[in-house]
Amino acid sequence: MTSSSMLVVLFFSFQLVVPYVAAQSVGVCYGMLGDNLPSRPEAVQLIQSVGFNKVRLYGPDGDALNALRNTGIEVNVDVANDDLQRMANDASFASSWISSNIQPYLPDVSFKYITVGNEVIPGDAAQYVLPAMKNMVNALGSVGLRDQIKVSTSVSMGVIGVSYPPSQGSFSDQAAPIMGPIVQFLAGTGAPLMVNVYPYFSYVGNRQAIQLDYGLFTANRVVVTDPNNGLAYTNLFDAMVDSVYSAMERAGAAGVPIQVSESGWPSAGGDPTVTTIGNAQTYNQNLVRHAAQGTPKRPGPMEIFVFALFNEDQKSAGIEQNWGLFYPNKQPVYPIGVN
Repeated sequence: MTSSSMLVVLFFSFQLVVPYVAAQSVGVCYGMLGDNLPSRPEAVQLIQSVGFNKVRLYGPDGDALNALRNTGIEVNVDVANDDLQRMANDASFASSWISSNIQPYLPDVSFKYITVGNEVIPGDAAQYVLPAMKNMVNALGSVGLRDQIKVSTSVSMGVIGVSYPPSQGSFSDQAAPIMGPIVQFLAGTGAPLMVNVYPYFSYVGNRQAIQLDYGLFTANRVVVTDPNNGLAYTNLFDAMVDSVYSAMERAGAAGVPIQVSESGWPSAGGDPTVTTIGNAQTYNQNLVRHAAQGTPKRPGPMEIFVFALFNEDQKSAGIEQNWGLFYPNKQPVYPIGVN
């Protein structure tokens, strides 16, 4: 087979029919912790071949941003956790960050979000998140970008103290003093809360109570009915997301939407009956389709970023190296796509 024929086969193998609204709502996380990954332009070509129109970058990588010029792909770019303290304490640092990492790529790159910190709440750096977010919003406003680019932070489900039933969701005692003011700030700026949602970890941590099909979106029955509002849940993902919505309601920020800034399923490295290529494909393809539906508490399209683009060999051995849709040689781990 010629190389051009192989590319055609690869391209069409990824074009699965899902609702167009799902395609508009789904992106991919592009991590770069590998010493054998394709070039940035090649990675962007793969993102386009699958049909993703959004990408999350874990830092303002110049080569990646140049490769994203004039693609129409919406970009969610992170401020590194190591920069939070300085950004919180020095407003001029937020301004210089924008002048170095955002403005040189405008208008060719379609920035949509700046994520100030990833999974630092609760923790020692949590105190810096909101002041850094405020300085970033003000810095964007000073150059006329406040309405164009929204500022948020990405949290793990570790911020939730009570998650069951979903209507009783609340922030943990450790996270609540930080999360309350943050979600109220987001309500004022019109930005979503970004949440990394991993049913895989909930399942492997509590197999006695959680069935695999509930984690993979394949249960053909109602598994949980919330006794407080009657909402029916057929998958764990919805229950987890709705518990965060309930927590925000309790914190006085009922109107804040959730963006799922990471979700996925590992294809290897753990229990071989769970971390299989088949389970990873099933979860992620169902996740893509689910973006058009939303949750029982908040039906309708929701933004979801699949984790991750590549298997990354510089991460910890085991499951951490096996979340990718692609191997470093650009071959798919399994076919998945949006159209």
